[in-house]
Formats: sequence, C-alpha cells, structure tokens
Amino acid sequence: MSVFGDGLDAAVQKAFTRPAPKSAGAQMRYLVKQLGGTRAVAQMLRLSQRTVERYVKDQIKKPRPDLAARLEREVKARWQPQIRAKARAKAASTGGIVIDTRARLGYTAPIGSTDQDRIRHLTVALPPQYAARLFDAQEAGATDQELKEIAAEALKEVYFQDNGRRAGSLEEVRFTDVEHLEFDL
Repeated sequence: MSVFGDGLDAAVQKAFTRPAPKSAGAQMRYLVKQLGGTRAVAQMLRLSQRTVERYVKDQIKKPRPDLAARLEREVKARWQPQIRAKARAKAASTGGIVIDTRARLGYTAPIGSTDQDRIRHLTVALPPQYAARLFDAQEAGATDQELKEIAAEALKEVYFQDNGRRAGSLEEVRFTDVEHLEFDL
C-alpha cells in the first residue's frame, strides 16, 4: 500500500463534482463503457466475461470483498478525469497543497545544534511548485520513498527553514515513521 500515492489520490478525489457509482452493477456498467466491452473488463478484473455480463444485467449484486475492492479502485481511478486534471493543475499552478502529518521528523545540521528526531504533528501549506513535483512524480510512477523525499524537501524549505529566513545551514530532513498522512488541495 502506498501511503503517499493514496493520500494524493484521496486529495484529488475530494474535488469530484459527482459521486462515483456505488453498486456493483453500476460500477461494472461504467467500466464496460470506459473500456469498450465486457472482455476488457473481465481481463482487467481477472473474471470470466460471463460473470461481468451478469453483473451488468444485475443478476449478481454482491461481489466478494476482494473483487469489490478492485472494482471500486478501478472505477475511482477512471472517474471524472477532467475534474481530476483541473484539480491537479490548480494545485500545481496557484493553489498549492496542504500536508497534514504525524511522523518522526529530524534533520541533519552542523555540530552543536539539536537535531534529534521526534514525533511531530504538522499541518503545512506547501507552495505550488511542490504540489507540481508531487503530482508529476506520482504520474511518472514514483515509489512511495521518492514521494516521501519530495515531501521531506518541501517540509525542509517551508517548515524548518521558513522559506530561507532561518536555519540556512540545514542539510537534510529525515521523514520517517509516518503515523498519519493526509493531503488537501
């Protein structure tokens, strides 16, 4: 499970103007329409084509828990792509992104300063360039570790260095033991 990737997806999903389909039949019909046929949906969900057809006709109404999770994930990944793109573009150009986290944060600094890691709860508004970097890296298939490094660099600049007004000799920020992470646009 990708904590940072899922958090970015959840932030973008808050911008949706209509709720995604909830019932299994409605979700299957949506996927069939998006992918252009029951065969493609069956291959994607690892089901038989006949099973997909039965969901589409509401002959089967209650999927297994693992299938229900896959179905919901696939629908949400494809739901309202234009709204998703606008929300990402706004965050990357003007709005920025807010990160709310409870994690162990520390930093590397010159000798004589207190750089011990400690659990901190931070809610910080990150500038648009970091939102753009996070979304671009996510779309390029970045790992959770790479997204964490981008977020740590953003926290270094915005929180620890206050956009260059303090702690100029700070070298790197350690962002570990994430207990809670949430993004908001």
